[in-house]
Amino acid sequence: MIMEINASPDNINSVKYNVHEKQPYRTWYHFQPPQNWMNDPNGPMYYKGVYHFFYQHNPYAPTFGRHMVWGHSVSYDLINWIHLNHILEPSESYDINGCYSGSITTLPGEKPVIMYTGSDTNKHQIQNLAMPKNLSDPFLREWVKDPQNPIMIPPSGIDVEGFRDPTTAWQGGDGKWRVIIGAKTGDDGKALLYHSDDFVNWKLHPNPLYASDNTGMFECPDFFPVHISGSKSGVDTSIQNSSVKHVLKMSYQNKQLEYYFLGEYFPDQEKFIPDADWARTGLDLILDHGMFYASKSFFDNAKKRRILWGWSKECDTTQDDYEKGWAGLQSIPRQVWLDKSGKWLMQWPIEEVEKLRDKQVSITGEKLIGGSTIEVSGITASQVDVEVLFELPELENAEWLDESEVDSHLLCSEEYASRSGIIGPFGLLALASEDQTEHTAIFFRIYRAPNRYLCLMCSDQSRSSLRQDLDKTPYGTIFDIDPNVKTISLRSLIDRSIIESFGEKGRICITSRVYPSLAIDKDAHLYVFNNGSQSVVISELNAWSMKEAEFS
Repeated sequence: MIMEINASPDNINSVKYNVHEKQPYRTWYHFQPPQNWMNDPNGPMYYKGVYHFFYQHNPYAPTFGRHMVWGHSVSYDLINWIHLNHILEPSESYDINGCYSGSITTLPGEKPVIMYTGSDTNKHQIQNLAMPKNLSDPFLREWVKDPQNPIMIPPSGIDVEGFRDPTTAWQGGDGKWRVIIGAKTGDDGKALLYHSDDFVNWKLHPNPLYASDNTGMFECPDFFPVHISGSKSGVDTSIQNSSVKHVLKMSYQNKQLEYYFLGEYFPDQEKFIPDADWARTGLDLILDHGMFYASKSFFDNAKKRRILWGWSKECDTTQDDYEKGWAGLQSIPRQVWLDKSGKWLMQWPIEEVEKLRDKQVSITGEKLIGGSTIEVSGITASQVDVEVLFELPELENAEWLDESEVDSHLLCSEEYASRSGIIGPFGLLALASEDQTEHTAIFFRIYRAPNRYLCLMCSDQSRSSLRQDLDKTPYGTIFDIDPNVKTISLRSLIDRSIIESFGEKGRICITSRVYPSLAIDKDAHLYVFNNGSQSVVISELNAWSMKEAEFS
């Protein structure tokens, strides 16, 4: 059955569009446009009391296409959204084959400007500018392309189809603007650095800010400062002083993961020196170990915080996307800051999502003996926010693990997840059927290693659906834990076809896309489980049914 909706001036299109009425996988509180394809977030921003979200969009089909535009929605709280007409579409020789990803920079005088990648008549990727037509309009409904476009073309030695995704620009102490463009030469990725006095005329710096071998294209780079104090407050992109460290994030095209480096930025030399050469040590810093890509951050001047968005693509078939009439979600916006250790970033859902919390159930002091399962009943388990704190037994009992010989993804596979360990696996069974034939397991397992203790965190969707035509790859990672801390925490945002999980207060993040055939709507259940031989205690669990966000 088809449901026809009349578009209004605030909808993304000015024509009627059709969506299927039966939508078991369409989310309640994650951002998605009314229909069709969405991918990368493009430069979110805050302007005159309004949050703006721009995104890559194909207005004609639920697939990535040639006629890519910039979709545009606005919000007062980053949760409830008003869909507006798209603001950039192919129209000129420099973007006739698509208006692709970019960023927003706010110039002095509160003047936002878009820098975006266009695909020209030769399908070369080049950079362009657009400005608001009316700065007094807080919704910034209309934008005008700069008559001097294009402002950058691929330099010598750079692949003409591998020069895209400009970052938010920052201003140095010398008054000059800097911006990074993702690029590649063959299979080697580069973060190219450009300078400008006026934001129109740009000059390539002789050396990339960063480069690496065999990573493929550096997609959607991001470069921003964070407080070294561990403060959760954010820092404006142009801040450069001894109180901050810098983050350089790249989306590695070859791996489809979000890698980042922490390090020192020396603006006088235009050098970024990572704290450690993770590429050679194998100690990768990854924003999210699951289905999360092409992220973009911005400084929220209203609440003095840095907020990160990421795209979560579909894991069903293209035919499924056509039947649904849409493809692609955005993560819940995440506040991001540097951990007090200075060694990794922390991420946590923005506080505004808690406004959607409805009916609450709690469990405290419940002992989970080995092999036991407890249902979290009394909530709508298909749309739920759940936080749980586990008390651990004595870690000396944990089994040994040689991390150098183990693939965390293999440990997360069904072969291991259902086995009984000593301390774990324990965690949540989300979007589960009543008999648990279908479920997605988000769990921990504790190990001993020479001179330290390790935790394996997994999101295993191998049994997430009875359907076979899905990508059910398990995701996971291994990280050190402090043996003096006798607890471990997990929060999962569950929303029909997406599960965003945050381990240890946001140190580890894993996003999964799942498509249950039984565990839908009121037939979805949520369980806490322990398959380890050692008991663990649910110190405290709180779960809330989530109300539907408003999209208009």
